[in-house]
Amino acid sequence: MKENYFFSQPHQPFFVLAFTNAIITMLLFMLSYKGVLTLTISPSSFHAYSLIFLLFSPAFLGFILTTFPRFSNTSPIEKSQYISIFGFFLLGSLLFILGAFVSVIIYKIAIVVTFIGQAWAVKILADIFKNSQMSDKHDTLWILISMILGLLSHLIFDLSELFGLGLQTIAIEMGIYLYLFLVAFSVAQRMVPFFSHCMVERKEHLLKIVIALLSLHIILDIIHPNLSFISDFILAFIIGKEILRWNLPFPNPNPLLWILHISLFWIPVAFLFAGMSNLTTLISGTAFLFLDIHILMLGFVFTILIGFGTRVTLGHSGNRMQADKWVKNLFIWTQVVIVMRLLTSLVSAWGYNYMILFDISITVWLLMFILWAIRYFAVLIQGKKLL
Repeated sequence: MKENYFFSQPHQPFFVLAFTNAIITMLLFMLSYKGVLTLTISPSSFHAYSLIFLLFSPAFLGFILTTFPRFSNTSPIEKSQYISIFGFFLLGSLLFILGAFVSVIIYKIAIVVTFIGQAWAVKILADIFKNSQMSDKHDTLWILISMILGLLSHLIFDLSELFGLGLQTIAIEMGIYLYLFLVAFSVAQRMVPFFSHCMVERKEHLLKIVIALLSLHIILDIIHPNLSFISDFILAFIIGKEILRWNLPFPNPNPLLWILHISLFWIPVAFLFAGMSNLTTLISGTAFLFLDIHILMLGFVFTILIGFGTRVTLGHSGNRMQADKWVKNLFIWTQVVIVMRLLTSLVSAWGYNYMILFDISITVWLLMFILWAIRYFAVLIQGKKLL
């Protein structure tokens, strides 16, 4: 084993933490949702916070702390800095799980600790952006803006929990649409056409329109629940049209590319589902068990996380940048996760007992991350060379 290999690059410890949290927190959520375990906080709060700030946040930071200096043409982030940030997220994760079972006070300490780690990371990214001598900072600007909005959503969530302000729903919607989605889309619109060798003229105004419509989505939901169908349909059209303009070579024989393409195609599909489900709920009162959020988060954010995460893990470990049978099956399995969650929402909306499908959807999620961990944790921790 190489000395200190685990901390030699930012993505390695952050990916391991994120994927470990994905397994542990989802299992605990399932058991609490079914009444097997009793938490000190609501299962919905546990579920939302753990996914936004303990799974996707460290996973995104692992990628961004590695690539943002390259995008900005600056020196890599010092190891002491990203290890310290990782320490806050690790401590926050441990305290969060402990507090969810033992004490609300420990839980509140946990979310503050994690916030400090995220704030430190955003400060480092802001300094890199400021010191960059690049003439074109368009992409790095939007990545930084989305990370700042993520920090703001975290702050609102923490203040709501600490002082009972009742702003949790707003914080979660900001975290989903103006943070997780915006970070992933900001990176994807730069990297996926590049990886696919598509020479696409960038539309400078695209992200401005998208962020305006995402903000409108949140505002409409504040005015009246499910009124956001208006912005959902517009987003489905605009983003769908833009992705078609890229003319991505799909279907593609390379799984490391088609997984990224599929994630992008899920965006207009997800917003179309969101628009239809929100409009139906508004008219008839039919509940879709958060179909809109889950299809967007699983179809796009989760899928591209697995795609980019696998690509970065292979490319930064000296392994060949190619997908073997194991990788192909993992990528296919991501779509099984999405379909099972989609069916769970539809069965719930039709008025049937959805708990069996709920259990299956959680199980396929857990299996996805467990199999990914079996394959790649040794690569991230030890630098293992895959055959």
